[in-house]
Amino acid sequence: MIGEPVELIVRKHFERPSSEQVKMFQGVPTGFVVDAQNGTGALDWRIKPLDANMRFAGPAMTADAEPRDCLPVQPAIALSRPGDVLVISNGGYDGAAVIGDNVTAMARNQGLAAIVTDGLVRDIEGILAAGIPVFCCGVSPNSPYARGPGRVGLPIAISRSVIQPGDMVVGDGDGVVVISRGDIDRVISSLKTLKEIEVELESKIKEGLCYAPWVDDYLKSDRTRYLD
Repeated sequence: MIGEPVELIVRKHFERPSSEQVKMFQGVPTGFVVDAQNGTGALDWRIKPLDANMRFAGPAMTADAEPRDCLPVQPAIALSRPGDVLVISNGGYDGAAVIGDNVTAMARNQGLAAIVTDGLVRDIEGILAAGIPVFCCGVSPNSPYARGPGRVGLPIAISRSVIQPGDMVVGDGDGVVVISRGDIDRVISSLKTLKEIEVELESKIKEGLCYAPWVDDYLKSDRTRYLD
């Protein structure tokens, strides 16, 4: 006889970045993080903060929810550690919110650093009052069910991006970027060089630089053909 189907699958234990690694991404612009990954790593461009000043960095606690369902969200919060970022895959569903203000406040009480979802949220005023960053694709007052199935602490997909639990997640007004756990140290090393280059470029711009130094030579080369 076949038993009842399992509604929730959970992986509780996975490796997270060290606190020192997390600190290296605090306050770093997402554009820098993308450049340190050869121009890649950003999630769906529609995922934006509810307030442009919101920013965060931390390890991913993943939750995979069916469209218009929120069953795995609460268990994911319960199993999260302080500083984790709850990343909810909702299949990009735009017919109802996946979280609201009460869930956000509970996530804050658990010590989460942020919530990210490719779905929608509701209760904006309450979410903003909760005081933790929330990144989403939009807002709808429609509410979800909690029927499942769902998964917690397992790989999830958001658009063309795959996020593993324990990956580094960084967000600011431009969006959200993911760094694979195994690439964190390499990206940190690249960030140091990028910051130096950025400081030098900004200094030249303040001094009056109008365009990149390589442009003059390029315009004189055989790689450019003039029509007049």
